[in-house]
Amino acid sequence: MPDGKPAGVPCIQLTDDLRCAIFTDPARPAVCGGLQAEAAMCGPDRLHALAWLTELEHATAP
Repeated sequence: MPDGKPAGVPCIQLTDDLRCAIFTDPARPAVCGGLQAEAAMCGPDRLHALAWLTELEHATAP
């Protein structure tokens, strides 16, 4: 993957409580703010959300 990381791999900017350490930083990558989560994407739990993101990643791969 030339830019970014695979779904399910923690971002290096995550804090111990899984929050973005650079959320308000102007240097935060545009892709981070471009993904707008919806209820269907998040689902009932983290596993559902990661599966959704993995499928999205596969569907949009070059």
